[in-house]
Amino acid sequence: MTVALDNTTTIHGDRVSLLRVLGPAHVWALGVGIVLVGEFTGWNFAADKGGALAALIVCWLVGLLYTSVAMIDSEVTSTVAAAGGQYAQAKHIVGPLMAFNVALFLVFAYTMLEVSDAILLGDTIVAKAGVEGLTHNSFIAATIVVLAWLNYRGVLMTLNVNFVITAIAYISIVILFFSVSPWTQGAVLKLNELVTPSNALPYGWIGVIAAFQFGIWYYLGIEGTTQAAEEVRSPARSLPYGTMAGMITLLIAAAMTWYVCASMMPWEYLGITYYPLWDAGKLTGSPLLENLLFIATLLAALASANGCINDAARAWFSLGRDRYLPSWFSAVHPRYRTPYRSILFLLPIALAFAFIADLNQAITFSILSGVLQYTFMSINIMMFRKKWPLGSIRRGYTHPFHPLPAIVLFCLCVVTFFAIFLGFGSQLIAMTIFYFLISLWFHFYRYKFVRRGDQFTMPWPKPQGY
Repeated sequence: MTVALDNTTTIHGDRVSLLRVLGPAHVWALGVGIVLVGEFTGWNFAADKGGALAALIVCWLVGLLYTSVAMIDSEVTSTVAAAGGQYAQAKHIVGPLMAFNVALFLVFAYTMLEVSDAILLGDTIVAKAGVEGLTHNSFIAATIVVLAWLNYRGVLMTLNVNFVITAIAYISIVILFFSVSPWTQGAVLKLNELVTPSNALPYGWIGVIAAFQFGIWYYLGIEGTTQAAEEVRSPARSLPYGTMAGMITLLIAAAMTWYVCASMMPWEYLGITYYPLWDAGKLTGSPLLENLLFIATLLAALASANGCINDAARAWFSLGRDRYLPSWFSAVHPRYRTPYRSILFLLPIALAFAFIADLNQAITFSILSGVLQYTFMSINIMMFRKKWPLGSIRRGYTHPFHPLPAIVLFCLCVVTFFAIFLGFGSQLIAMTIFYFLISLWFHFYRYKFVRRGDQFTMPWPKPQGY
């Protein structure tokens, strides 16, 4: 009889584990798939905070933040190739309490981003249908349930689907860009008329800082590539290639998206629409482009939610495997080799949030959880380089200019926290209190169940100074 009780389950004497079946293209599809929806909605709310020019400034500054994230992640995860990504990094480098918190940040960041994606998809379909009385609830539920089923059935199929729909959504941005004659102002694009010295920064530089909150959406989730570290055939090669290629892809997409949208819509409208690229397609006057961008918006939302389910489940699974949570969650399906109990457990949580939270609340919760883990990431890499200097252990990738990326990352995270406080101060405080209380629960209650001797699994030498 074959059963799957936890990560130590055996089939005919063999340990059941996650399958190593992914390559660089799957890593790219996971990272870009999660993020690309941010080009179709979310980033443009930065224009409402500070104007069109502010949205461009934060596009590049937040791009610098995420480039630092990608470089740091690539180095550490190509060395600590375990499911959970940043959680596994924190566990080996800092300790259990930080690891527990980082895992929670990951789970909530991806689950709330999944919720945001499902709401966007439902709202987009309702807006296109134009049927009175039609609500988004059924579309939200169907999206979350079907994608959870897809993740349940296997990671290779999940990310093959993500690769295809992400590529289609990305190509639609490229088609739109070249369809509006980007090299010629005045025909379709009117950037010089819409962004002038008098309205470029309507709220001054404080508006630029406030815009950081939604500028995060240009790239939110690229760090999700590391969650599949245990399922990649060659982590030392695939993770850096897939992650850095994904970051380059997103920088190009963000620049094209801003240029087209800011050249076709006044900042006052751009900052409040839920569908900037779809609206840009409409403004071209081409039914083909309008329908293409409508479909691409749906595909981007699907790809993002699909990747988020994958990543949240891996983080939750890792907590169960290390007994930070009950080991019941660490079960691996004997046939599909997926963390199926974690997937099923998080399913009703995502559905509940999707029906009780609005889009702004879901986005803010996801952004805050993401920025919290980026802040700790800058600390992790400093400790990693200090404990295991270059040459002491084998690294699949070594990021350049250390410690500059960590310093830049930390400083930009502080600015983003301030921006979130300006817009959603009460939510920021409430979520900080939540994470503090759950940390106390782990320290005083749950930690006694952790097998302390099993935490450090890498064959590394003793850290320097210890």
